[in-house]
Amino acid sequence: MKKLLITLLFIAFNQVGFSQETSNYDEALSKKLGGDERGMKTYVFCILKTGTNTTATAEEKKLLFDGHMANIKKLADENKLVVAGPFMKNEKNYRGIFIFNCTTIEEAEKLVNSDPAVQAKLFEADLTIWYGSAALGATKEIHDKITKPKK
Repeated sequence: MKKLLITLLFIAFNQVGFSQETSNYDEALSKKLGGDERGMKTYVFCILKTGTNTTATAEEKKLLFDGHMANIKKLADENKLVVAGPFMKNEKNYRGIFIFNCTTIEEAEKLVNSDPAVQAKLFEADLTIWYGSAALGATKEIHDKITKPKK
């Protein structure tokens, strides 16, 4: 996990260095996204790991996963969740990440515990404060523009 966090921080700070060399500063956008003078802000980073529930049936898992996806959409629509996504199969039992648009572990715990798959212990959450680009707040708007509608 340390390597992952170091890599993410390296990428974020390299992006910050690049953005400070350009002259496209938009104060209104920075304020809208909650950015500081570096275009950064505090979030809570969450790694979802495989939980302790090993007895859920395939049908129960499907219902819980459907609830998990609905909760992700709800939190994203409320601007409480700025990034979410699964990990590919790995030896560390990492299942996915959330980046919550909040500044305290306590608030993030409430958000992550609203997930039915976390409540059922299919997933376990590891939370930490993270300082990253305020531009993540625009992720949903951009994602909605590049996601092809279902037919």
